[in-house]
Amino acid sequence: MPTTTRRDRHRRDTPPPRTANGEIEVLRGFLDYLRASIATKVDGAPEPQVRTAAVPSGTNLLGLLNHLTFVERSTFLGDDVTDWQATFHAAPGDGVAEVVARYRAAVERANDVLDGCPDPGAPVPRPRPGRPAPSIRWALTHMIEETGRHAGHADILRELVDGTTGR
Repeated sequence: MPTTTRRDRHRRDTPPPRTANGEIEVLRGFLDYLRASIATKVDGAPEPQVRTAAVPSGTNLLGLLNHLTFVERSTFLGDDVTDWQATFHAAPGDGVAEVVARYRAAVERANDVLDGCPDPGAPVPRPRPGRPAPSIRWALTHMIEETGRHAGHADILRELVDGTTGR
């Protein structure tokens, strides 16, 4: 068990964002808030606990962030994913730093796409020939739901790993 004190393990909670009044700014503000929250939950988590399943489903911290990387890339960049279950497992050679960096890079690329999308009703401009793209509104709402759900899982898993709580 780590030698941190209870006080050291508690992060200061970050309140939800206060964003502009525009629909896209509000949605992106909340998505970025959740993205930062889950990346922080995984960043600094100890090996091998970060990849150890703490629940019968096999869910682990590193796998959650790995999965969200694929969801970001599929939703905003058009990457095709053939086995979603496999995305819940990071490669054995991938450490925390690599998975967090890959997630942050996917988020940065997704944000680059979103920067050019002022109309929430317009389709996501992604290269997927022959497949309709969802609207920006749908994509942002889906990513808020997906990231928020897994950030909640990560809260519990991180506390089980080393007692760290907070956003």
